[in-house]
Amino acid sequence: MAGRIREDDIAAVRERARIDEVVEQYVTLRNAGGGSRKGLCPFHDEKSPSFNVTPSRGMYYCFGCGEGGDVFTFLQKIDQISFSEAVERLAAKYAITLTYVDGPAGPQRDFAQRGRLVKANAAAAEFFVDQLASGTGSLAGRQFLAERGFGRETADRFGVGFAPRDGEALFRHLVGRGFDEEDLVTAGLVARNSRGAYDRFRGRLIWPIRDASGDVVGFGARRLFDDDRIEAKYLNTPETPLYKKSQVLYGVDLARKSISQSSQAVIVEGYTDVMACHEAGVGTAVATCGTAFGDEHGRILRRLLLDHEAMRGEVIFTFDGDEAGQKAAMRAFDGDEQFVAQTYVAVQPDGLDPCDLRLQQGDAAVRELVASRIPLYRFVLRNVVARYDLDHADQRVDALRAAVELVSSVRDRGKVEQFVREIAMTVGIEIDEVRRELGDVKRRPAARTHGRPPSRTNGHVPALSADAASAATATEPAADERPARAPVPSFGESRFADERELLKVLVQYPHLLAPYAEELDTDDFTHPYAIAVWKAAATEGLPSRTDEGWGARVRGHVADPEVQRVLAHLALDPPRATGVPDATLVDALVARVQELTVTRHIAAVKSKLQRTNPLESATEYNRMFGDLVALEQQRRQLREKAIGSSLL
Repeated sequence: MAGRIREDDIAAVRERARIDEVVEQYVTLRNAGGGSRKGLCPFHDEKSPSFNVTPSRGMYYCFGCGEGGDVFTFLQKIDQISFSEAVERLAAKYAITLTYVDGPAGPQRDFAQRGRLVKANAAAAEFFVDQLASGTGSLAGRQFLAERGFGRETADRFGVGFAPRDGEALFRHLVGRGFDEEDLVTAGLVARNSRGAYDRFRGRLIWPIRDASGDVVGFGARRLFDDDRIEAKYLNTPETPLYKKSQVLYGVDLARKSISQSSQAVIVEGYTDVMACHEAGVGTAVATCGTAFGDEHGRILRRLLLDHEAMRGEVIFTFDGDEAGQKAAMRAFDGDEQFVAQTYVAVQPDGLDPCDLRLQQGDAAVRELVASRIPLYRFVLRNVVARYDLDHADQRVDALRAAVELVSSVRDRGKVEQFVREIAMTVGIEIDEVRRELGDVKRRPAARTHGRPPSRTNGHVPALSADAASAATATEPAADERPARAPVPSFGESRFADERELLKVLVQYPHLLAPYAEELDTDDFTHPYAIAVWKAAATEGLPSRTDEGWGARVRGHVADPEVQRVLAHLALDPPRATGVPDATLVDALVARVQELTVTRHIAAVKSKLQRTNPLESATEYNRMFGDLVALEQQRRQLREKAIGSSLL
């Protein structure tokens, strides 16, 4: 562990990272007046924009779904990363060096390096694009694209470029732009030998590989010339601090919005397949970069699919119908546990990939390929059964056992019954025999012939592994043994209106409430989120004058994400009063909240009085009665001061 990031460094990152700049990598924002900007919420579906960003306060809030927070909260939510990762990512982007405390001694990571490498890659991508458009040696690249149905507009959209055959053209260009040679080597743009530095990609068609935020992290390069001394058809950037091939998906920057909106992702095999799908109207297509689809790729898709506990969305793999495609499908099935989404296969009978399919049969054929998807389980079942000669009884029994093994851990009874019927039809065995075999498998120990733990919740949706499920069962009490947890009421209810208004003033104009810091207490608030906000503000202390950094420091005292969202709402939702509240208005609002507190005390004293015998406990009874009279008088005085609060 690197330790805890120093608070001063976190504050520096927060100050440098404008929230609107960060949010606009994911959301289109337009000016909404009053210093705010507005767009469609990335966290829920909506037709009218209710997602508000206020750069001056460094906060965002969606009035539709209630999500809100600061720049760190936004990155945590949208990319499903930790607080530290969010700080580190922004530190790298804005070239801020972080210092860690309470961690092991030793050199710290250079987070400013990421920003330098991203800039170098971006400059290289621009260079490659220019070379494709105007370089004399790039005719082969333009012909390659044209032969596959891609014109200049499509090439520009995907940033396709050309690496000159001159082995030092890119190196000279970037050094001339002021980039450091060591950074160029680290980024994988340049390599070294005994004679010096040279371009890693030479005489090849180039595709920039971007992460979900749009930063160029690497490149893919396609062989064009027969005399290319490197015979590999495709080359990719080597592993670098930016580029990890197991953690990137080509086209994700262009597809992420469509994936989120449609809850569908289409996995294809190559760069031109991604381009063909997008051109054909399948904007959810992405591809791995020279490696099989793995766990890290699955994590990327889960974030985009909003893939949590409930089943949402579809993941569609496109495989060839040949043996290699079947093996790829089996690998996907073995790794299906990483998805909480329906997993499908789209197979073109002629063995055409999406790019060739589009060339030969048009855009509609590509869309039909995706639309005609079949469940991954069904595809795998057919391939498993195809290994056996079903004309022989013993082979049918073996096929039955192999097929039943695939669904032995399915928990959804409706799905299980559907699969049982499919197995019976596919293998040619009575349905009751399939059910008996399934029962036998479930009664046997957890060993699985396919090397997979029994962890699917339906035909395509995995749940906990066997070990994880066992551990959860051992540590979690049964539902009827756990005490019921009282639900938190909505802070938007009318009974909390005065608390909300007071806290809006507190968060937006804390200096106006500073004179009342000693008068107010947690007892003056009834909603748990309101109490938490007040405690955070009291911990930081109320400033006597305008302090732009005060809100950020208060957020640092709040760990609960629900309270952070409430805090963001309070920071961006203007008080009911027009303009900046004046002292009279604030005094009235404080009095109104205090009046409600006194009213609750009065109700408590009256209740106790009713339970007290005035003859047997005369002294206590008289004391409480005196308290009640004093409280009633205090309430009248507060009500007189609070008359102005009706204008709020």
